Amino acid sequence: MMHGLVLALGVTTFFSTLLGGIVFLKFKNSPHYFFAFASGSIVAVAFLDLLPEGLKIADEHLISMRAVFLTIIASYSFYNLLQRFFLTHHIHDDANCIHPLGTIGASSLVIHSFFDGAAIGVAFSANFHLGVIVALAVITHDMTDGLNTVVIMIKNGHSERKAWMFLVLDALAPLVGIIVTFLIQLPQTSLVYLIAIFVGEFIYLGASNLPEAREYQSKATTVAMLLGVLMVVILTAFI
Repeated sequence: MMHGLVLALGVTTFFSTLLGGIVFLKFKNSPHYFFAFASGSIVAVAFLDLLPEGLKIADEHLISMRAVFLTIIASYSFYNLLQRFFLTHHIHDDANCIHPLGTIGASSLVIHSFFDGAAIGVAFSANFHLGVIVALAVITHDMTDGLNTVVIMIKNGHSERKAWMFLVLDALAPLVGIIVTFLIQLPQTSLVYLIAIFVGEFIYLGASNLPEAREYQSKATTVAMLLGVLMVVILTAFI
């Protein structure tokens, strides 16, 4: 029954990612609201759910807090470098120029989405409550992943057909990540470090979404971000 629920959530991430890509293709003027909402929700999950659970397990297994926080910093730094190297400096506005780094950038998002799915599986391995909260945050965030995948492909001169191909791969990746965690049984001590890695990832993802929302400097984007935080506050209080 547990596996069925987790797989159902994985299927939901598939449709969430597709929706993000469709939003860009059909409604190109309003993606910033999704970035803002996802930013608020995913940072809140990192601090209100993932981090406390990781510290709790670390305490039970006598793992030092310093090791946990060093892992978080290393994870944050890694994702920062990864995003900067593959994505930030390689978007071109000339639609007639097909740049190969568009494919590399989209591929890196597919790999990242795989780890989003793994985060769901790892969270459920820790406990049911954590798994549900992380899954909901990933579902929200993956909408922006789908949007980013299409943006990177289109702005690097690739066709909509190729952008759709990578969008589908990006949508399938979290489901694959979940299935992999089903096949590999991890000890509790390993969970501590994996959770810390995902805390660092979620903090970076939230921070990297904010500039996209800030470009528009509207009250609506601020409200969207706060709604994302509020959603997680309510969920963590009642689930």
